[in-house]
Amino acid sequence: MRSSIPALALVGVLLGTAALADNATLRLEKKIALGEVRGRIDHLAVDLKRNRLFVAELENDTVGVVDLGNDKVIRVISGLKGPQGVGYHVATDTLFVANGGDGTVAIIAGDNYRQVVRLPLGGDADNVRIDAATGQVIVGYAEGALASIDPMRQIKTQDIKLKAHPESFQIDSISNRIFVNDPTNETIAVIDRTLGKQVAAWPTGNGSNFPMALDQQARQVLVAFRKPAKLGAFSMENGTLSANVDLCRDADDMFIDEKRHQLYVSCGNGSIDVFDTRQSSYTRKAHIATIAGARTSLFVPELDRLFVAVRQTASERPAIWVFRPNTDKRD
Repeated sequence: MRSSIPALALVGVLLGTAALADNATLRLEKKIALGEVRGRIDHLAVDLKRNRLFVAELENDTVGVVDLGNDKVIRVISGLKGPQGVGYHVATDTLFVANGGDGTVAIIAGDNYRQVVRLPLGGDADNVRIDAATGQVIVGYAEGALASIDPMRQIKTQDIKLKAHPESFQIDSISNRIFVNDPTNETIAVIDRTLGKQVAAWPTGNGSNFPMALDQQARQVLVAFRKPAKLGAFSMENGTLSANVDLCRDADDMFIDEKRHQLYVSCGNGSIDVFDTRQSSYTRKAHIATIAGARTSLFVPELDRLFVAVRQTASERPAIWVFRPNTDKRD
């Protein structure tokens, strides 16, 4: 029995060290109650001018509007149908909501949250991206398309055809390309914006590529796979795989923190993984516990906060968990 004491002590030290490392990377600052929200919560967006967070409450058919200054829900936008992707367009002060239930995009005024236009696209309108370079709003939908929407005229201006339904996609203004996760064909689709069409399909060897982020400093497309749970890094130039490391299970969102050279990945198994982007191997720095089902998140560099959407469970009420990254400059 005596011989086991030093071993147990060592385990305790190691566990304590791991806990300190996690706390030093991300700290849970507060929880903002969402009220009566049933079922799954999808993606998030932010209006920095008003300091408000938009929460796509998919199974509620609503979008919650959270006042981040007072930490409370101030409005619930109804009349939606399975809202999935959300994006706030600063220049027009409008919120774009992709409705998976009826394949439409609702354009909502940012001052009073009234619906202005409902654009029909097609089935399963999903992820929304705001193109900072052109001001266009890009929405993935249907069996394989990206729609480009002019937010000024509030009309669809272009359709880019794909081979299957697009999951997460990211816009690279440097190369004027869009990278799209296509799990159906186990590829990353490469879109040439100038030509308005797909020009390449990089094989991933895994058909569960859903979240995506761009590491601009390393010029890598980062992809989270669900089965098996892996983080893959692919060259933006030719799709060559340069890293493939273990990841938390059921990943649904991922974001780069350029200030700290970190990648945050939120996973439905109840955890956040933090990776070091300064290393080509993308070493995992921390594995932080959340709650089962908390898959979606949003990192807002201007606020220096990671917002994680937590759905109703037996032990937790629906809420936004707000994580504060470590401010130690050495990171």
